[in-house]
Amino acid sequence: MLRGKARRDQEASAAGRDRAGGDPLDAAQERRVRAVLALGGVPQSDLPDGVQQVRLRLLERAASGRQAPRDVSAWAAVVASNLAMDWHRAKRRRERLGERLAALRAPTGPSGEETSLLSLAVARGLDELPAAQRQVVVLRFFADLPVRDIAEELDIPEGTVKSRLHTAVRTLRARLHEDEVV
Repeated sequence: MLRGKARRDQEASAAGRDRAGGDPLDAAQERRVRAVLALGGVPQSDLPDGVQQVRLRLLERAASGRQAPRDVSAWAAVVASNLAMDWHRAKRRRERLGERLAALRAPTGPSGEETSLLSLAVARGLDELPAAQRQVVVLRFFADLPVRDIAEELDIPEGTVKSRLHTAVRTLRARLHEDEVV
């Protein structure tokens, strides 16, 4: 019994040395992480990136001075599960945004000469806006997203979205008056 404990202690010590000098995950832990990611619905092509993310988080934890997890295998499985959920959230976000943009491309019917002139002037004005302002204008007025959803999608405060919208609309209005379109 004592020999078995001594052997386990030696194996744990060797594993600790391997982690300190190189890969923070051993082969069994990596297989477990891959399995958790795959069962979580992450596509085969994204599994290596997921494993690397788990490694990175373990290394970041060590670099920050925090104590290593008691059970690295369990900790890695939880991190992998969280990564799988994050992957699905990002996928849903991309799909929703794609659907909204696809709806914008749908033809709205024939337009008159005035509408065409106004559309060209607005498009020119949008091209001249800074990218951040153009992005919120497109999402708000063309994708018809509420400010709250834009803030969530772009991961910025609602106040920043409102400020960018205000500045962009004021700039576009001045541009349209300057060009005598409106």
